[in-house]
Amino acid sequence: MSTDTAYQHPLMAAYWKALDTRFAQVEEVFDDCMAEALTVLSAEGVAAYLEAGRVIGKLGRGVEPMLAFLEEWPSTAQAVGEAALPMVMALIQRMQKSPNGKAIAPFLQTLAPVARRLQSAEQLQHYVDVTLDFMTRTTGSIHGHHTTFPSPGLPEFFAQAPNLLNQLTLAGLRNWVEYGIRNYGTHPERQQDYFSLQSADARAVLQRERHGTLLVDVERKLDLYLRGLWQDHDHLVPYSTAFDEIRKPVPYYDKLGMRLPDVYDDLVLPCPAGRGGAGGEDVLVSGLDRYRATLAHMVGHRRWSEAQIADNWSPFQRMAVEFFEDCRVETLLMREYPGLARIFRALHPKPVEAACDGETTSCLRHRLAMLSRAFIDPDHGYAAPVLNDFVARFHARLADGTSSTSEMADLALSYVAKTRRPSDQFAKVHFDDTVVDYRDDNRQLWKFIEEGDEEEAFDAKRKIEPGEEIQGLPPRHYPEWDYTSQTYRPDWVSVYEGLHRSGNAGDIDRLLAKHAALAKRLKKMLDLLKPQDKVRVRYQEEGSELDLDVAIRSLIDFKGGATPDPRINMSHRSDGRDIAVMLLLDLSESLNEKAAGAGQTILELSQEAVSLLAWSIEKLGDPFAIAGFHSNTRHDVRYFHIKGYSERWNDDVKARLAAMEAGYSTRMGAAMRHAAHYLSARPADKKLMLILTDGRPSDVDAADERLLVEDARQAVKELDRQGIFAYCISLDAQLKAGADDYVAEIFGRQYTVIDRVERLPERLPELFMALTK
Repeated sequence: MSTDTAYQHPLMAAYWKALDTRFAQVEEVFDDCMAEALTVLSAEGVAAYLEAGRVIGKLGRGVEPMLAFLEEWPSTAQAVGEAALPMVMALIQRMQKSPNGKAIAPFLQTLAPVARRLQSAEQLQHYVDVTLDFMTRTTGSIHGHHTTFPSPGLPEFFAQAPNLLNQLTLAGLRNWVEYGIRNYGTHPERQQDYFSLQSADARAVLQRERHGTLLVDVERKLDLYLRGLWQDHDHLVPYSTAFDEIRKPVPYYDKLGMRLPDVYDDLVLPCPAGRGGAGGEDVLVSGLDRYRATLAHMVGHRRWSEAQIADNWSPFQRMAVEFFEDCRVETLLMREYPGLARIFRALHPKPVEAACDGETTSCLRHRLAMLSRAFIDPDHGYAAPVLNDFVARFHARLADGTSSTSEMADLALSYVAKTRRPSDQFAKVHFDDTVVDYRDDNRQLWKFIEEGDEEEAFDAKRKIEPGEEIQGLPPRHYPEWDYTSQTYRPDWVSVYEGLHRSGNAGDIDRLLAKHAALAKRLKKMLDLLKPQDKVRVRYQEEGSELDLDVAIRSLIDFKGGATPDPRINMSHRSDGRDIAVMLLLDLSESLNEKAAGAGQTILELSQEAVSLLAWSIEKLGDPFAIAGFHSNTRHDVRYFHIKGYSERWNDDVKARLAAMEAGYSTRMGAAMRHAAHYLSARPADKKLMLILTDGRPSDVDAADERLLVEDARQAVKELDRQGIFAYCISLDAQLKAGADDYVAEIFGRQYTVIDRVERLPERLPELFMALTK
């Protein structure tokens, strides 16, 4: 199909031409992928996205890598920024030039969940570095010949990466990979077992590397902490301390967010000795509390600190100003929330007063660390007169509540001038017990007369230019259960939703007229099920109207000298059914088969049955929706809205129902998860999902016939946890003969088999009423 005939929208035609591909599967989903890309990418990002897709499509690896990239990159860019694309493409080129080309598709498929876990381009670069090291060390020659074989465990590593990063830091991931390379680098089968988490060694090393509190696991708590306690919020971006041995990164914040370590371990710290001598019991500071201390310190700077011009100050003077200002904001924080004092004092080191030898070592950091401790700890116990003098001056400046950063700078410079020693210039510096690791690096505390170029923000909002508005919804990505590894494949299935096309509403009216006798019988059953609109609630002190019987009795009591009953009113409540229903229709190719003994296709019988059911539910007044689905590989699951919850049973809905067509395959788990997305949002006491299907879950890209059965079974468990009752109506006539028991495997006892498909229009409404009466 040429570009001119494929796309009427000129901009979309230009995008399709830039992609330069003939893959039919890509053409099927291109509009939807571009809808998402245009929403989250800049104009330059869209151009780079299409060029990268074009390059991947020309690798000779088939359609899978290209589809994975087009689906995964927009959400990846949202997590780590568009600037990460060159590093991703560089890794793909390396894999293409090596024997590991088959690992490109698994890498791209899990890229988005990995990026969402890592949250920054720097972290993603570390992940790429781990991958490159893996490839370099496990790609080898066969029996000394030049022919090389691929890294056997690399595809399994990519498949497990999101699961691993849910439990490990990047440093832990690197150590886990290192163990597998070192021990199984020359054993292909054992290497595959290790990196697919099948071996006992893999699970044991994984358990060993798990430690601390991961930032991504407590990010929501910390965001609520910032908003609730400090009326502040920002993007929390993790970094790893394990990949820069020379320059250990420390927390900081800038216009792109608050940068925090990817993990904090719980600490058991000895209670420092106070003026009384020996310390008390050990203090436990959790990883979560360490994050809270760091964020509180940053909030203090954002709220009270003012940038100082630093051009004419020496490094020693700036260091002193930072220590003084850090203590000022912490003192103000502890005044607002005294509970912070315990955490700050537990985490702040307490240097021993005589620990630094000033004859051979620079003690400037040691003196400042002692002073910092004394500022926030009234029981510091230090005896140095100058130290205690400046502690008193510090608290005097803060006593009236009008202190400022410039006042702290003056006090710090005065301290440096009074305590300066010749040994402060020595190259050997005393560092023991001087690092306060929960404090940020104070880069925001300084400004320079000659400023550098401003860094561009990667997360600038995408501006849609006139003429770029492309109709369509972006795909929704859902996980899929892999029963062999007992883990989810994240973002494995792409679901594209849209409104079902319309046909002739009169066709449905004729079907209802055909079953007029059945409808009359159903109406009698519906009248019994229909709830009473109003129920009287008597004996109310306050109500909507007077209860005459009780009021007269109370008046008689009053006349007779007895205490009257004050509950002389009554009110009404609705006695309605609180049920929300989702009818999910399997629209796979097999519905085009003729039903035995009916002279109609299963699809035509389904139309009649669904029409009667919709009419019945409308009579009952229950909110309900109708949707259909089919699939053409995991990259293209189509979900069709036939009736929404806010729509009435009208000609528009009937027209969509009349146009139902069957085709392709049955990826049931993904469709159920997407239907649950809408049903779970309904404010109902009971939520029922009816799945009407005629066959086993299957798809053309699933060679293992149990894979999608197990995934659908897992989806039913997920629905149950959401409070959704899933019930299957199976049209598989052979099920009772024991030829296929997949329905029982998936739904347990929550299913009914209609072995005489020609009776479907009668049985479906009756079944619904039996389930909801």
